[in-house]
Amino acid sequence: MPELPDVEAFKRYLDATALRLRITRVDVAASRILTGISARALGRTLVHHRFVSTLRHGKHLFARLDRGPWLMLHFGMTGSLSYYKEDKEHHERPRYIQVRIDFDNGHHLAYADPRKLGRIALTDRPSEFIESHRLGPDALALDSARFRELVAASRGAIKPWLMNQQIIAGIGNIYADEILFQARIHPQQSTDTLDKGALTRLFRALRSVLEKAIAAQADPARMPRTFLLPRRQRGARCPRCDSTLKTMASGGRTTYLCPGCQRLQ
Repeated sequence: MPELPDVEAFKRYLDATALRLRITRVDVAASRILTGISARALGRTLVHHRFVSTLRHGKHLFARLDRGPWLMLHFGMTGSLSYYKEDKEHHERPRYIQVRIDFDNGHHLAYADPRKLGRIALTDRPSEFIESHRLGPDALALDSARFRELVAASRGAIKPWLMNQQIIAGIGNIYADEILFQARIHPQQSTDTLDKGALTRLFRALRSVLEKAIAAQADPARMPRTFLLPRRQRGARCPRCDSTLKTMASGGRTTYLCPGCQRLQ
């Protein structure tokens, strides 16, 4: 599932390709991913306008039109963006396009989503959308004091807490595992048992993991050698202590951890 680093990569990709181009057509293949708007109304809103800026909050990407509302993109489990041109020299049409935006330069911006679990909507202001969907603060917008306040107000296992979008927006299954591995905290450790040192490690790991993943463009092959993420496979070994990695269920998701480095206290 695209998480904060992936969506940040999509944001930068859209910024580098599709800003300030006049939209000439919108084609919707899967209207089920549209929320609160029809395919025809989406086209009427976008055509003849341009995207002028973007904003990311957690796993949501917002693209501002030169006049009118913002386009909201959520990528579900398998969504992505692709900017391409179809001609005799370029045959780059991606598969599973659910929404395609055409521009006056002959290029297209495709929202591809094989499983059709993403969402596209319009909103007058991102702040209204964030509030109405009860999203917590963006994970990278938190400072240490606010992070500690959020932890102090909670009870329960730390991994589901990290993944709760109403507490902190942006962290999903994969990066929750990575953050906890880097902080040497067991996924089932209760939030109310984390001491000051553990909270400091956890907050630093949260920022470091997300920032390094963004720098790697969310590509596991480009992640640091000390990361767990590229080793999420049966029989893999811990990059820190060489123990065999373990899997377990936590928060209803498959969790990877090192039994040597992440002991339940």
